[in-house]
Amino acid sequence: MFAMVARAPGLPLSAEEREDPRPAPDEVLIRVEACGVCRTDLHLVDGELPQARYPVIPGHEAVGVVEALGEQVTVLSVGDRVGVPWLGGACGVCEYCRSGRENLCDTPVFTGCSRDGGYATHMTARAAFCLPLPRESYPDAAAAAPLLCAGLIGGRALRLAGEAQRVGLYGFGAAAHILAQLLHHQQREVYAFTRPGDDASQDFARQLGAQWAGGSDEMPPRPLDAAIIFAAVGELVPLALQAVRKGGSVVCGGIHMSDIPRFPYRLLWEERRLLSVANLTRADGHAFLDAASDAGIATQVTPYPLAEANRALDDLRHGRLHGAAVLVPG
Repeated sequence: MFAMVARAPGLPLSAEEREDPRPAPDEVLIRVEACGVCRTDLHLVDGELPQARYPVIPGHEAVGVVEALGEQVTVLSVGDRVGVPWLGGACGVCEYCRSGRENLCDTPVFTGCSRDGGYATHMTARAAFCLPLPRESYPDAAAAAPLLCAGLIGGRALRLAGEAQRVGLYGFGAAAHILAQLLHHQQREVYAFTRPGDDASQDFARQLGAQWAGGSDEMPPRPLDAAIIFAAVGELVPLALQAVRKGGSVVCGGIHMSDIPRFPYRLLWEERRLLSVANLTRADGHAFLDAASDAGIATQVTPYPLAEANRALDDLRHGRLHGAAVLVPG
């Protein structure tokens, strides 16, 4: 198989030829059709994820076809199309797993971080943690790939934000462009915040139904019920708290964020809430994919050959994308 490998923090990915992996008894072998490029992959490459092990093949938005089954696998069949998300395994016995919060498992396994992911022509995954992606619902593998992290994390963040009618999205990239469509389908108001002066992203947000779009240094025309921060920029937290109404919520949707600066308590007062999203559960995955199908979400993707993963990461880092980057094996 061919793979792009993170050999060590701070280095570009290396192209490698390897033998195809063999599935363990509870795993499946998957031929990868497409794999989304996530900002978390940048944090992995930059050495900002303490849970990472190197060398590792990145990629946790993988879509592919099951080619072989481990001897214990009964939930999938050869030929099934599946998605492989960030949560690649959980212990099932800790207090979090037993209470329906496997996203907070004490000993989790993360795809493309602590086990090899989808920046490859083939990968293995635990069958129980794969998400079905039937071809009749998801005919385009590349279009489906961003749903597996950008979509899932956005969906979980929205659930934590509560029944908010006016929702601000800070950072209008892969996750926000999916969530904006879901919010519009649910007849909620979307307020999109981009880098100051990013007129193209603001126009893109309006095309997807945003009520308002502006720079992250601006205040919305009306107080927000909730704000979701996808950009990994701690300086946005005080700005988002300032933008939400009394009793509103600010949800940080990333796995890593730069330091949050000091801010006056009055921004948090009046029962505003500040919270984070950590990973996702399999139930989150099934629920979001059902909602995305009902809403008719159309992802905007820019495909790259698998061998050009470093270029895709660089374009993501420098904000040269509208929507999501997706790697496609040749």
